[in-house]
Amino acid sequence: MKIQGRMFFWLSIFILAMAIVYGVWSKEPAGTTALFLAFGLSIMIGFYLGFTAKRVDAGAQDNKEADVADDAGEVGFFSPHSWQPLALGFGGALAFLSVAIGWWLLYFSVPVIMIGLYGWVFEYYRGENRTQ
Repeated sequence: MKIQGRMFFWLSIFILAMAIVYGVWSKEPAGTTALFLAFGLSIMIGFYLGFTAKRVDAGAQDNKEADVADDAGEVGFFSPHSWQPLALGFGGALAFLSVAIGWWLLYFSVPVIMIGLYGWVFEYYRGENRTQ
């Protein structure tokens, strides 16, 4: 994770330099703002990866003498069949659509988002998946 954190830090420095150059030459606010937001996103990801790398064991990617087979094994647990992201996506789409159509649509999207979020958080506490 240290390598990925450093890569994102260097990427953020590059994006910041390009945002400054683009802003000075083009004087166009939308693209300049997008580049500065990309810089912020990149620095947040780099900080998270660097922060997490200090608290977890060193992985095979951090060892220069490691082989590809050293990184084999279980990566983590991923839900095999969850319908909750579909509900969250639908609710999020309705919420963003309310900006274009009217804020009244937000009253219908918030319950869908809350139901999807509740189902996602407590997915493995009830039903057939509670033993996993």
